[in-house]
Amino acid sequence: MAVAIRMKKLGRTHRAFFRICATDKRAPRDGRVLEELGTYDPAVPETDARAILNHERVAYWLGVGAQPSEKVAVLIKKYGPNGTHLEQQKAALAKLAGPKSVPAAGPPAPSKRQKAEEAAAAEAPAEPAAEEAAAGEG
Repeated sequence: MAVAIRMKKLGRTHRAFFRICATDKRAPRDGRVLEELGTYDPAVPETDARAILNHERVAYWLGVGAQPSEKVAVLIKKYGPNGTHLEQQKAALAKLAGPKSVPAAGPPAPSKRQKAEEAAAAEAPAEPAAEEAAAGEG
């Protein structure tokens, strides 16, 4: 039997989610699988945290002759057993697992009414002072 390692599409419209699976090449894309080897979620904000693979099982299936699809081959190259992005993946997963930092709240922003009152107050004292200076000259 010819085995392929490829993605199985799940999720909903405009919110895809994929499982990376070992399947019979003749099976349909979302059909029966031999084994699930990991996941790929393109909606995760951290690029290196999108793909999660079971390294032992991926190595086994590649060892017995399974052929990965083009997209899965890229993921295995980056995040597989001897991946080139494993350190970045660990850092990205740690960042996602940590608490979200919220910036400290600053002073409240003035409303439109407060801005208008401040502008009126700034103009009002300036006019009488100009009138007094003009009256003193004459």
